[in-house]
Amino acid sequence: MRRADRLDEIVRQMRGGSLVTARMLGERLAVSDRTIYRDIAALQSSGVRIDGEAGVGYLLRRER
Repeated sequence: MRRADRLDEIVRQMRGGSLVTARMLGERLAVSDRTIYRDIAALQSSGVRIDGEAGVGYLLRRER
C-alpha cells in the first residue's frame, strides 16, 4: 500500500469517533506501530486535527 493510501485509510479508520491505538491501526493496515506514529505526525503537521499521544491512543477531532 502506498503511503498516501495508508494516510487516507488512517483517517477513515478514525472517523468512527472512538479512541484508536497505533497497535490497532497497525494491525488493520499491516504495518508497525512506529510507522503509524510517523503517519499520525505527518497527518497532524498537514493540518488534520488529531488529538492523542503514542501509547495512549488517538482521536480525530470533529469539524465545527
